[in-house]
Amino acid sequence: MKPHETALAALARKARLRRLSPRAGRDFTSNDYLGLAESDALRDAAAAALARGVPVGAGGSRLLRGNHPEHEALEAEAAAFFGAQVALYFPTGFAANAALFAALPRREDVILHDALIHASVREGLDPTRVPVIETPHNDVGAIADAIKGWRARGGTGRAWIAAETLYSMDGDRAPLADLVALAAATDSMLVLDEAHATGVYGPQGRGLAAAFEGRENIITLHTCGKALGAAGGLVTCAQVYKDYLVNRSRSFVYSTAPSPLMAAVVRAALKLAAGADAPRTRLMALVAHVEKLLRGHNQWRASGSPIQPIILGADARALRFAEALQGHGHDIRAIRPPTVPEGTARLRLAITTHVTEGDLDTVFAALAAELERA
Repeated sequence: MKPHETALAALARKARLRRLSPRAGRDFTSNDYLGLAESDALRDAAAAALARGVPVGAGGSRLLRGNHPEHEALEAEAAAFFGAQVALYFPTGFAANAALFAALPRREDVILHDALIHASVREGLDPTRVPVIETPHNDVGAIADAIKGWRARGGTGRAWIAAETLYSMDGDRAPLADLVALAAATDSMLVLDEAHATGVYGPQGRGLAAAFEGRENIITLHTCGKALGAAGGLVTCAQVYKDYLVNRSRSFVYSTAPSPLMAAVVRAALKLAAGADAPRTRLMALVAHVEKLLRGHNQWRASGSPIQPIILGADARALRFAEALQGHGHDIRAIRPPTVPEGTARLRLAITTHVTEGDLDTVFAALAAELERA
């Protein structure tokens, strides 16, 4: 067998072979938390932008002819909305995270990231260029000790601390106030990924880190393809870091600019998020309903967020449960390593305004029935 076929066969034996599959059933998988992605409001925003002549494609990188007024308008409005000095728009949140860590930390610095940090952060790490330290999940004391140890070994630069404000697979929050205090006390940079919090939490949906935006030592990523219902990633930061990314981030410099049409849609999405108190209230009511349903399942802890993991352990078991729930008309997928740690394969229930309390009732009834059969 060819090497690639051998590798795929090995994944299949571990129940880790992934395949693309179509949408089917009630949505318990997407990150479209507020239901904006397929809304008439965003369709209308796209149609209006096309009508006023906004192009679909940029035609080149932003340092050449690809810099469109829609990009600049979005960045100005996003900075004002989130309370930051400036913003920079990337095609995806993944690209933005990778660019941040590939470009900004210097050789004399150190990067400390949470053990559960997203793969997009890891993509930007190069331990041969900048030292990297992984710290236990949500353990601020371990981060402080790691910085102290790095200094004792002769570290002379700046520490860069990376965390997600709401973790994408466990649905738990970072200890933000403690992280902010530690960054201030150690003169560190703090990079916060708000991917799953933007639009959902904070005043007007400005995220869990809204109270800390605008500080010189805090850089924040707001993705546009989850609760905002569009696409792209917005890095909010001090002017100097935007200027540095524009000059030194290879993925920014050498990539065709994001679609100006999508930038126009994101502008509309920010306005919709600002006025989406009713959908956010509805979403939190659904989260509370999940907490109530989980009281009958002692093996699982309610996350208290729209991301609810149902940890099942073995990869094959998670696949079996997912298939069973799909058979009941629920679009629920199995999440397996390396996306999550070994031995923690799970179902990831994403709670969105696409579903009702009744839908949740049927999910947990089907889950209970499958547990009895297991």
